[in-house]
Amino acid sequence: MGFRISPTTPAGKWLGFVTAVWVQAISGNNYTFSNYSDALKSLMALTQLQLNNLSVAKDVGKAFGLLAGLASDHLPVPVILLIGSIEGFVGYGVQWLVVSRRIQPLPYWAMCIFLCMGGNSTTWMNTAILVTCIRNFRKNRGPVSGILKGYVGLSTAIFTDLCSALFSDDPAKFLIMLALIPFVICLAAIIFLREIPPSSTSAEENEETRYFGVINVIAVIIAIYLLAFDVSGTHGRLFSQVFAVILLILLSSPLSIPIYLAIKNFIRSNSEPKTLDIERDVIEPLLVQENVAEVEKVTVELKAEATVVKRKRPVIGEEHTIVEALRTVDFWILFVSFLCGVGTGLTVMNNMGQIGLALGYTDVSMFVSLTSIWGFFGRILSGSVSEYFIKRAGMPRPVWNAASQVLMAVGYILMAMAMPGSLYIGSIVVGICYGVRLAVTVPTASELFGLKYYGLIYNILILNLPLGSFLFSGLLAGFLYDAQATRTAGGGNTCIGAHCYRIVFVVMAIACIIGFGLDVLLAIRTKRIYNKIYASKKSKKTSSASGSQ
Repeated sequence: MGFRISPTTPAGKWLGFVTAVWVQAISGNNYTFSNYSDALKSLMALTQLQLNNLSVAKDVGKAFGLLAGLASDHLPVPVILLIGSIEGFVGYGVQWLVVSRRIQPLPYWAMCIFLCMGGNSTTWMNTAILVTCIRNFRKNRGPVSGILKGYVGLSTAIFTDLCSALFSDDPAKFLIMLALIPFVICLAAIIFLREIPPSSTSAEENEETRYFGVINVIAVIIAIYLLAFDVSGTHGRLFSQVFAVILLILLSSPLSIPIYLAIKNFIRSNSEPKTLDIERDVIEPLLVQENVAEVEKVTVELKAEATVVKRKRPVIGEEHTIVEALRTVDFWILFVSFLCGVGTGLTVMNNMGQIGLALGYTDVSMFVSLTSIWGFFGRILSGSVSEYFIKRAGMPRPVWNAASQVLMAVGYILMAMAMPGSLYIGSIVVGICYGVRLAVTVPTASELFGLKYYGLIYNILILNLPLGSFLFSGLLAGFLYDAQATRTAGGGNTCIGAHCYRIVFVVMAIACIIGFGLDVLLAIRTKRIYNKIYASKKSKKTSSASGSQ
């Protein structure tokens, strides 16, 4: 028997998850606009409003994520990943051609289309990854969401620091990285990521928890490593190259889990008597055929009965169709509170370049990386911590969203005050809270409305990204900045001083307070559901313990 990893084995299941982690580690390219926005602004002689509307076009790409959600119920995972990788290659590839001056700047409307394509590409990647992994590990939804969304948060810092280390923050080289690296990584995921039946025993669930712990530790090490590179100042070429090599090794290290499981399975299979395998091969098909025939008979009878019984409207916690979910008050509470958090957070990320310049910083890559790295900590910790408190006390996940909204409002007030160092603190706070919102909302939606149509429900919630970008970045920040700015010789404009974004931060702080109230309301409304989840996990644990005695 040869040494190989089948997608249906535990090793294959974890190899698929590792490739999913890699895809997420490169799919946060949508948050890197600040790294090359100034190059676009000067090259195309744009005003701040025009530049912000380019970033809105990028985020509008996520609105077309509804197509990815619909496709997730009809197309296999490899096809969804392939669509996303090709679209990203074209979208960012054309931007690279413009910024590198290999072609003349395209008309404004054409640039909007290619930025939209780049933004939409990540919805196909994220939908394929999240839907597949949450179904594969449905009993550990919090850790899965935290890890995957955490690596999305890290991806901005990974791209930014690699570009800084290897190419001295050249925006053209940064864009070619955004075009090529996701394309190659998605090809690897196409080969290995498949939907596999979830764990069926407590032992398997506990084993999954241990391996998620290992991946969490690796992710934290990567985050600290990136943070150390950011705060350690200017680096020489050799040091930067060594940094890049070590970073790639750290990103590859989760492979140790499927390799370990494959070796373990290989040793076990070689030590088992072959006669047992032969007997199993002879007996199992007969039993399976008998069971299948019986199941098919029962299924036909049930379908016949169902035709005369009207389907009851599901309650929160049961499987919902899209229409049924949209008819619930809880969905819209979740939707609007999500808008208050991610819409304002995305505005800071999109405008970080101009915010930094307005406050007197010539290099804003530090703030982009800080937001990304601390966003990772918010995502990865909130996923695991919220899961822990559900299992321990039945605490509703929306409680963590409420806490993040309050903290985010404090961060905006600090940035509005523009005290020394406030942009550093604000970048960290916004990063953490934005990460919490994303990581907690993903499993919350699956727990309230089910997994059957989760791909489309998730992408409807993600509509908040383009909607929030349009409202808070395109309209609010764009108009208020231009009202304060002075014209430049090239036809653009610029604004220097704390007043440029002060009103923007105050308005976004108010939005976060509104979001806080909605999250508290949702936590109260869903308390019963999380009590049921807690009781179910507790009874399962008790029965498992009594069965082992």
